[in-house]
Amino acid sequence: MSVAAVVGAFAAAPAPSADADIPVLYNGLLSTTGCLIPNYQVITTCSKLEALSPRAPVILNVNPVGVRIVVLGARLNNNGSLPGVLIPRLDAALQLARGFPTTGIITTGGVTNRRAGRSEAAAMKDWLVRHGVAPQRIATENRSGSTVQNARNVAPMLRAGGATGVVVVTSNDHLRRAMVNFRSAVNGSMPVAGVVPGPGNGSGSSSGGSGSMGSS
Repeated sequence: MSVAAVVGAFAAAPAPSADADIPVLYNGLLSTTGCLIPNYQVITTCSKLEALSPRAPVILNVNPVGVRIVVLGARLNNNGSLPGVLIPRLDAALQLARGFPTTGIITTGGVTNRRAGRSEAAAMKDWLVRHGVAPQRIATENRSGSTVQNARNVAPMLRAGGATGVVVVTSNDHLRRAMVNFRSAVNGSMPVAGVVPGPGNGSGSSSGGSGSMGSS
């Protein structure tokens, strides 16, 4: 099938509303089929169809050991504290970490505010550790200054660690763009799924995975 045919097929498929487990299965189908095609046009079209959902993706239920949770950062405040936009992302990651205790986590973001005195990734790791996540579960990517760099710098970490998939955690208005960046960076080598903050973070999909913690 040609790239144009794939793009056309995606464009003709409406995304479901995110009020049940249907979006989890829908997103799972996207992330393990068309969104794995290493073509920027296909990846962009596929990612636009992503149903924003706080539910744990299918790939996390299927293989929690192989998948990595990647939390995207944001510019820290001048005193080194976390900006408001980061707290919901970290809380979503925390719930996933509790629901899937064998899954590794990567926090990402460099020193984008020199006054803060530390990287976004280090500050996010500190927050997760203070909230009960074991520090050895968390790797940090401390060099990036943009979402594109987040993805490019994390991709070799995923490959080096033998990851089989990645779950990107970020804000609603950021996720689809981030998915394009990460899917492009891994170049079809593994499925990339996404999670946004909201009720249901950490819950398993309708497939009844080991991370199930109740319904949203």
